Amino acid sequence: MAHDHHGGGHAHDHTAGASARMLVLALILTSIYLVAEVVGAFVFNSLALLSDAAHMLTDVAALGIALLAIRIGRRPADDKRTFGYRRFEILAAAFNAVLLFMIAIYVFAEAISRFNAPQETQSLGMMIVAAIGLVVNLVSMRLLSAGKDKSLNVKGAYLEVWADMIGSIGVIAGAIAIRLTGATWIDPAVAIAIGLWVLPRTWVLLRDTTNILLEGTPQGLDLGEVRRVIADVPGVAGVHDLHVWSMSNDDISCTCHVNLSGEGRADAIRMAVTKAIASRFAIHHVTVQTEAADLACAEEHRHG
Repeated sequence: MAHDHHGGGHAHDHTAGASARMLVLALILTSIYLVAEVVGAFVFNSLALLSDAAHMLTDVAALGIALLAIRIGRRPADDKRTFGYRRFEILAAAFNAVLLFMIAIYVFAEAISRFNAPQETQSLGMMIVAAIGLVVNLVSMRLLSAGKDKSLNVKGAYLEVWADMIGSIGVIAGAIAIRLTGATWIDPAVAIAIGLWVLPRTWVLLRDTTNILLEGTPQGLDLGEVRRVIADVPGVAGVHDLHVWSMSNDDISCTCHVNLSGEGRADAIRMAVTKAIASRFAIHHVTVQTEAADLACAEEHRHG
């Protein structure tokens, strides 16, 4: 049995500390503004602000998850958690997605009721709060820009903040339109537009996290192609019990049973299979079990 595990975490140890500091600063800024935006939404009676606050909540969650991933990523596996603690990151992301869906349902329901019974919105206060949010987003993006090319988690958080900046601009535009026209339907319309902007990405997040929790084949990876690459290794007669899964969004593992054709040594074939998988799919956590030809026939007969 061959086992190869070349973790990529050590390569980024020198950037982890700096990334964590930037994430903490961005998280503090965003959290303070989230509270201010929720208060502003009720004080100024703006559904658009509340909808944007829901997206800001995803920013806070994304920043928190990214920070958690860096901190927890340093903790080694133990006798109780043999795979370590990285799956916690996925649980938090899934919870974030479900929470956002619930908030979106509330916003949509409230928007429909406001279309039927228009409510006055204080556009000036709405504009001021959204403008502060835009500044917070720009500062957070600046903080995260240095680490986004060195860490997938930081990059994810950066993209979340970037997307929320679009929401802030939408609220500002809506507030200006309300101030110029006095049309009260603009506020719920902007709220729905922000929700429709956020929900597709939330669905992707929920889909991907659910797939990881179910230990499904990672997105973008063709299991049939993995099987073909293994089968093409000289000395391999067949492959079965092939499993490819991930513990988090960037930590993929592979296990398989390989039937030997009788040519070549088992150790050399195991190493060749491991290298082929690492080279073709960048999967470095690979476990290969080899089986002699007679055992392979018995296995195929049992499954048949």
